[in-house]
Amino acid sequence: MSLVMSLFSKPKAVAPTLMEKVDKVAQTQLKPLVREIDEGLYPEEVMRAMGDAGAYSAHLPTCGVEPDLSNTIRVMSRAGELCTSTAFCMWCQDALGWYIYSSENDDLKASLGAQVASGAVLGGTGLSNPMKTFFGIEKMRLKGEKVPGGYRVKGALPWVSNVDEKGWFGIVFDVEEGGATRRVMAAARGEAEGVKLTLDHDFVAMGGTNTQAVQFRDVFVPEEQILADPIDDYLKRIRAGFVLMQCGMATGMVRSCIELMRQVETQLGHVNKYLEMQPADFEEQLEELEGEIFTLAQTPYDPSPEYFRRVLAARLAGGEASVTAAHYAMLHCGARGYVGRGVAQRRLREAYFVAIVTPATKQLRKMLAELPAA
Repeated sequence: MSLVMSLFSKPKAVAPTLMEKVDKVAQTQLKPLVREIDEGLYPEEVMRAMGDAGAYSAHLPTCGVEPDLSNTIRVMSRAGELCTSTAFCMWCQDALGWYIYSSENDDLKASLGAQVASGAVLGGTGLSNPMKTFFGIEKMRLKGEKVPGGYRVKGALPWVSNVDEKGWFGIVFDVEEGGATRRVMAAARGEAEGVKLTLDHDFVAMGGTNTQAVQFRDVFVPEEQILADPIDDYLKRIRAGFVLMQCGMATGMVRSCIELMRQVETQLGHVNKYLEMQPADFEEQLEELEGEIFTLAQTPYDPSPEYFRRVLAARLAGGEASVTAAHYAMLHCGARGYVGRGVAQRRLREAYFVAIVTPATKQLRKMLAELPAA
């Protein structure tokens, strides 16, 4: 059953309308650009069109209603069936909105938050380094000093995606006061005085994601842009959604690889049947994985260790399924997938990104090993 058909069987009336809009953008605007995006084109028009379709607002908590991430994950998955770079940029955008609307900064929600939700402002997450820092993998790269009206921040972030000079992104910085250190989270803008963005990465895939190195040279971050000070309780509120929404990239990847395997069944099925993994095996895995993801998506603010453990396990399963499915798509397609513009080889390159983007497979395993069992 296709993704769109399966959604029509869902009881929520809003999903088909949203998915119809997203599918139109995917087919008419994204699909023709997939090769160019793989070669480094940032799909800005597609990103803004997805915002017009409502792709970046479906998961945001409003009027005290508990958020549900299900439709946001489905939307991201639909884009990911065609292009993981675009799905990743959509996750960046969704994560930025998630930060803002999960905070207690109502003024920022009404101003920047509304623009992020509509796609009028594009932005990223900026939490690759902090996420690693929280779990003992790296040291915090940004330092802040309290000054009148806000903070003065210095340091550098090597990986911030879906941003340019006009973009916004989340940052976390250490503040040392009175012999103690606390962590503060804020929204930062690329065109702020003292911020320098450089696009100097040459990736084997995902080159069209506007991934920048960002330097902070005594950048003033006003109080109006603070999301949490200190971050401790707020982090527990946003972390599950941050991780779980990435599963949209994984499910889109797996579904795309299943389709690639199905496309060559008529010509190559007589020999492909000897391969260990068949499309039906991945369809079964995908059904089970999505069942868990959409159950978890209904309660993203659940603070319990048990819930977060399930989220990490689902994200880990998604990354591993992406790489395995892409590997078998290459084997099923054979030489036709190995050519320079073969879809299967592109999907394989993209699949490794799903497994290494923060939190990567190794970090997820570390987190699961260190989390309390109950």
